[in-house]
Amino acid sequence: MYPELFHIGKTTIYTYAFLIVLGTLVASIYTKWRAKKELGITVLSNNFFYLVFIAGFVGGKLFFYLERPMYFLRNPTLMHDNFSGGFVFYGSFITIIPVVIWYLKKHKISVLPMLDVLAITTLIVHSIGRLGCFFGGCCYGKPTNSFIGMVFPKTNGMHVHPSQLYEITALLLIMCILFIIKKRQQFKGQLFLTYIMLYAIARGILEIFRGDRRGFIIQDYLSHAQFIAVLLILSTFLFYYKLKNKQLNL
Repeated sequence: MYPELFHIGKTTIYTYAFLIVLGTLVASIYTKWRAKKELGITVLSNNFFYLVFIAGFVGGKLFFYLERPMYFLRNPTLMHDNFSGGFVFYGSFITIIPVVIWYLKKHKISVLPMLDVLAITTLIVHSIGRLGCFFGGCCYGKPTNSFIGMVFPKTNGMHVHPSQLYEITALLLIMCILFIIKKRQQFKGQLFLTYIMLYAIARGILEIFRGDRRGFIIQDYLSHAQFIAVLLILSTFLFYYKLKNKQLNL
């Protein structure tokens, strides 16, 4: 793996951080393009993207620390390195959504159509970010004797499932599904809600293959991510039903 991309003097540029920034840049370009084409928004302030990036960074890190709070309280120096990895996607996601809705309402931008655009945006950032996980050697899978098994720096020479690549594949598949649904979209917000449900299902399955150290609600049976996925599926299904039947106005 290649956790460190290059060095500038004493400064290390980590592959994970670089790909996160790259994904954010690509996603912001896509968002501006689609917002202009679909919503007629000619100028989407860069402050919007700065705000989203900060919210995602803070939420992702916070949830990462909360997965093993006592471990980090006993080893506080580990919290000094904030750029080599260690983010929880659902932490970023849950933090970003209310911030985005607040910003859109404040600037009188239609929430649901913009969330549909941001569904694809999120998939872009997430897939490129997971590539960062792959090169960084984190978020790896359980041991396997399969021909697809790979060795990562922290697996002690053991072949494991490249679960990062599984997730990238799932994200790209979800993106393709959303583009198909978009051609026959029934209501505003459908793409965003479909994305949440499809990813929650995919993530719940992918967690079965994960072998890295992470938090569990029920040790070795129900991870934090699976628990959050279940809650998101239930709540999203309710929103989907209400929006489809026009019982909710955003």
